[in-house]
Amino acid sequence: MSKRILIVDDEPNIFISLEFLMMREGHEVHVARDGEAGLVAVRDQRPDLVVLDVMMPKLDGFSVLASIRSDPALAQTRVLMLTAKDREAECETELDLGANAYMTKPFSPRELVDKVKELLAATD
Repeated sequence: MSKRILIVDDEPNIFISLEFLMMREGHEVHVARDGEAGLVAVRDQRPDLVVLDVMMPKLDGFSVLASIRSDPALAQTRVLMLTAKDREAECETELDLGANAYMTKPFSPRELVDKVKELLAATD
């Protein structure tokens, strides 16, 4: 079953590859290229899953995640954080803020697809 996925990332090589992977899995995919646009897109599109980069212009991923979790209409949205840093403290922060999961860059496309499937299964 097709799900709506929002990719929020400012790196073209990342969002283009993620968009391709998710469309290949049969999902409806939308892309936002900075945190502010991502937050607007989450509110407008109500995706089943947000794939959210941490380090972005205008509004970082932590701020976007906090805004999603503080909005009762969006609080149940599944969020997969992508981070270039593999520091334990940062990963704990992502989970403490309410991320459903996180992955570090670079990531394995197969692992990412599997994680997305796992998170989307929880929305059924």
